[in-house]
Amino acid sequence: MPTILDIFKDITKLQRCSGNHSEFIAYMQNLSQKLGYICLVDDVHNILCKKENSNAKIVFQSHYDIVCLKENCVPEIIEDEYSLSAKDSTLGADNGIGCSYMIALMYERFDGEFLFTSDEEIGLIGANGLNLPINANFMLNLDSEEEGEICIGCAGGVDIKAIFNNKKIVPNIDNLDLYEISISSLPGGHSGVDIDKNIPNAIKLLIQSIKGCDGKILDISGGERINSIPANAKAIIATKKQPKKLIDNMKIEKIDTKSEHLSIYDDTLLNYLYSFKNGVRELNKELNVVQDSINLALIKTNIDEIVIEFSARSMNNENLKNLKDSTKSDLEKIGCNVNTYGKYPAWNPDINSFTDTILNIYKNINSKASLRAIHAGLECAIFKEKFPNLKIASIGPTIKYPHSKKEIVYKDSINNVFEIVKIIAYNLK
Repeated sequence: MPTILDIFKDITKLQRCSGNHSEFIAYMQNLSQKLGYICLVDDVHNILCKKENSNAKIVFQSHYDIVCLKENCVPEIIEDEYSLSAKDSTLGADNGIGCSYMIALMYERFDGEFLFTSDEEIGLIGANGLNLPINANFMLNLDSEEEGEICIGCAGGVDIKAIFNNKKIVPNIDNLDLYEISISSLPGGHSGVDIDKNIPNAIKLLIQSIKGCDGKILDISGGERINSIPANAKAIIATKKQPKKLIDNMKIEKIDTKSEHLSIYDDTLLNYLYSFKNGVRELNKELNVVQDSINLALIKTNIDEIVIEFSARSMNNENLKNLKDSTKSDLEKIGCNVNTYGKYPAWNPDINSFTDTILNIYKNINSKASLRAIHAGLECAIFKEKFPNLKIASIGPTIKYPHSKKEIVYKDSINNVFEIVKIIAYNLK
């Protein structure tokens, strides 16, 4: 039987960037046939594997898509004695290790339900559109990223998209110079669990540089994914002053062209983004977690408009609504057309017989194990809405810097958590 690492390396060879489904679906269909499971696929590309006459008490769940910082990227694994990472890309341990745990249990012919969801990283699309029969009483989500922590609650989130089209063509009577300012290869990171780690936001840094030289925006772009802290950004601006280099990763190039007329965007957007409070808005001392946050995630220039996207999160649904409404209102005041999308609810912390069982099992192996909530969106919140009687918890190995080139997972942690997964599985059986 293959090891967890063997399985992970095998599925990492498949194209699993969000929006790509066919290779992993084919892999699971072939594997299910080989191991004696039926394999069901719904209209939004979720996969459910189970035995024909299953008496499963537990459904294991992981999403199979990964964040790719470049389109159609297949990670090249870098392995040492202690860990796995990837060469110049995300690794996809989020949530490939969880998928590997589930596949390993299938190799053991375990009678469980194995739910692999699609497109979690671009708005929990698979979980929201799930149309597959879940009959188990318990769900173990395998998308947590800290060994020893049993997640029993998570943040809700909503994405905010603003379109700014206040643009005009003006004569260059001040003889402004053109510059290209670019920022590249910042660490990036997850805009939920990493939002309090003081990771620099490339778009905010770019805006600070433009504001510092009284620049006028002609063109701007930045960010990689709606749920990532931007690692790259660039802009073309007009200014009288030489822009200042704020960090080593910033490059400033003068464009040796003079223009009699300039097509520039109004300063109201620049001023708003400069003063915008990015990152943590409030802490939850009771849960020892970020309560509210918002991340300036994406910006791009189209023909006659700039599109800006934000990701807001909160551990409380009412707070999330207030954060969304206030941000939307502020953007509308500067002339933006605003809409929201990708909303998912918070999962209110829930301690029950299932979570107590997991905690007791975990403490027998790791005395420091604890229940906690995280400031990130988990599909658990959606499943709890769809299946109110389902008892849910989430665990996983230690994964550092998901959604970034620095993503790393530790071998000992992978193996430790799988032992716990197996004990939970057979205990419930």
